[in-house]
Amino acid sequence: MPGLFAYEDQLKKINAHQPPLNKLDQVIEWEMFRKPIEEALYVEPKAPGGRPPYDRLMMFKILILQKYYNLSDEQTEFQIKDRFSFLQFLGLQIGDNVPDEKTIWLFKENLKEHKLEQKLFDLFASALMDHGIVAKEGSIVDATFVDVPKQRNSRGENADIKKGAVPLSFAKKNKKGRQSKLSQKDTDARWMTKNSERHYGYKDHVNVDEKTKIITKFTVTAASVHDSKELENLIDKKDKQLHADSAYRSRDIETYLKKQECESHIHEKGYRGHPLTEAQKESNNIKSKIRARVEHIFGFMTNSMHNALHMRCIGKERIESAIGLLNLTYNLFRYEQLVRLQKVKMI
Repeated sequence: MPGLFAYEDQLKKINAHQPPLNKLDQVIEWEMFRKPIEEALYVEPKAPGGRPPYDRLMMFKILILQKYYNLSDEQTEFQIKDRFSFLQFLGLQIGDNVPDEKTIWLFKENLKEHKLEQKLFDLFASALMDHGIVAKEGSIVDATFVDVPKQRNSRGENADIKKGAVPLSFAKKNKKGRQSKLSQKDTDARWMTKNSERHYGYKDHVNVDEKTKIITKFTVTAASVHDSKELENLIDKKDKQLHADSAYRSRDIETYLKKQECESHIHEKGYRGHPLTEAQKESNNIKSKIRARVEHIFGFMTNSMHNALHMRCIGKERIESAIGLLNLTYNLFRYEQLVRLQKVKMI
């Protein structure tokens, strides 16, 4: 019967392939996240005895694992039990108790209620800036769609939702006195068409450090909100130069950037009767070489993170929390890449 040595030998063989979680675990100082998580989620014991709660830092690492592989709660529970690399990442061994899907869901709900995803994102981003890894010498602003499950509503229900109202049919209660539809409906998501593609859901608006491709700030809106509407919420006095596509070009934005003492490198756009000159086209081409770096981030979220821009949860509060974890997970893996490429020192 296989014993401890067989288990350790199998782990060595797995680690020889350098799985992503193993590489991440080698460079991230996870303890930096423990204090804010435990302070926010601390609950006074009602009585002595009972099963102790799962380590909250381990639960946080489960969410990072879940977000990177884009797993459902049920699949997360199963894969932790099934995969040696997942157990190793979480500091568990075969036979240890593994949180079930309901426990994982509840932990995410607690994070959402305390807006911890934002605090943890800011904590890591601030650490990178404090150590000089992110210098904010140049910034890139952009947004990407985050698709959620499409709703099957009547025309009347959709008309109410567009007005910002909750359809009466959603609030009707079933025979047991429970709301039959509202808990399963997303009244915050919106439709949007771009490049002939229809999207239903939200947008992840990001401010990205030009040099490191680290996300330094983000906001979340419905998919129908124009990218430029969120720029003032993404830029502050720390931003010295700004790169963005022509969707962000306007007189008001240029005036705002001047007040912030932020040099504008936003793409210029032509108008009817006033097309771009050859000099403007050449300038835009030069700017594109920098602005395009933000597309690498969305590409990583789509490809390396297993189509993470398609989410299963609904409702703006849950989506904000999920997107916060998505952006933090990306930053953690991007930092690991920077360390591996020896572009930065470990923090």
